[in-house]
Amino acid sequence: MNVGKIVSNSVKYPFRNIKKLPILFILFILAAIIPIGMIFDNRYVTIFGGVAFLLFLLIAPGYLFSMVDIGLNESSAMPSLNFAKNIYDSIRLLVLRIAYMIVPALVFFIAFSIFGSSVMGMLAELKIHNFIFSFILIVLVVLIVYIIFEILLFFAKARLAYLNSLTEALKMHKVVGDIRKIGVVNILKWIIFMAILMIVVSFISSWIIAIPYVGILIYICIVIPTLESIGNYSLGLLYSNIVDDNDLGKFEREIESLKYLN
Repeated sequence: MNVGKIVSNSVKYPFRNIKKLPILFILFILAAIIPIGMIFDNRYVTIFGGVAFLLFLLIAPGYLFSMVDIGLNESSAMPSLNFAKNIYDSIRLLVLRIAYMIVPALVFFIAFSIFGSSVMGMLAELKIHNFIFSFILIVLVVLIVYIIFEILLFFAKARLAYLNSLTEALKMHKVVGDIRKIGVVNILKWIIFMAILMIVVSFISSWIIAIPYVGILIYICIVIPTLESIGNYSLGLLYSNIVDDNDLGKFEREIESLKYLN
């Protein structure tokens, strides 16, 4: 499937499942209870919001992850809530993120441990130009490493959905191989298309957020989950380009995905 079709199908995806779309919105309402409590200065609502946010963290990542799997099978169904599976997948995704963020975290701490004192010394000595240059250089290096591993994590997530194996998703060399199979050019096109979509939505959302009280809630409960569904589904569609249509694994995943149609 070419990148244009992937983006087009992904944008349409949430609106092909209008009946189940409220499930996604309700999940994100759990994340909006804390802001509601803060807006109305209600301590009890805020405390309840903390518990609700914990539930959100346990369920929502796994639920959105199901959309990657559905995209892999090129289905257009919206997943049903499956608390046990959603929580299990959320935990696996957390482990995956921690593993892939170890290197960026190490680079950050090493860079600032080695160069931090000298950079601050430049500031103390009022060597402003040297300070700015050194600080920007350190931040740039850390940022580049972070972006590289964030991209690897993104496709490790797709590999996890494809093979249903955390061990396989942790094999970075295999993830790099998957990226090569998809094609760096195709991935760059996909990133550009998705970035343009995010910019357009962000511009429109700025008007929504400006609405007193309800604006931020609309953004959290409707705009963000819609974007998340588009992003996760498009990742599945993109990764499906390296799936062999004739292998047994594909057939097994199609059988597995039927449960989401209920």
